[in-house]
Amino acid sequence: QVQLVESGGGLAQPGGSLRLSCAASGFTFSSHRMSWARQAPGKGLEWVSGIATDGSATYYADSVKGRFTISRDNGKNTVYLQVNSLKSEDTALYYCVRGFISPDYWGQGIQVTVSS
Repeated sequence: QVQLVESGGGLAQPGGSLRLSCAASGFTFSSHRMSWARQAPGKGLEWVSGIATDGSATYYADSVKGRFTISRDNGKNTVYLQVNSLKSEDTALYYCVRGFISPDYWGQGIQVTVSS
């Protein structure tokens, strides 16, 4: 079955960095666009970033553009989200998502907390 398992979250200081990883299994990873989304406390779901099947194209929400970088390694069935220059408003549960326009599978989510 499809599994998306996030890792790499945790506590970071403002201005700090984290690297989120999502290990995928149960499907042909290289055939699917992938995304990251997040949900902050008390707020709705926000799409953060997406990446093409071969990594040739990437997309970002305005709120993270220039600070976050999405990438993938099809040989390792893994998608990454490098999050830099973290702000308190980046505090959220981050989800790995299969798909882009029509997402169909979600990971369980991983917490990122930005606090001094």
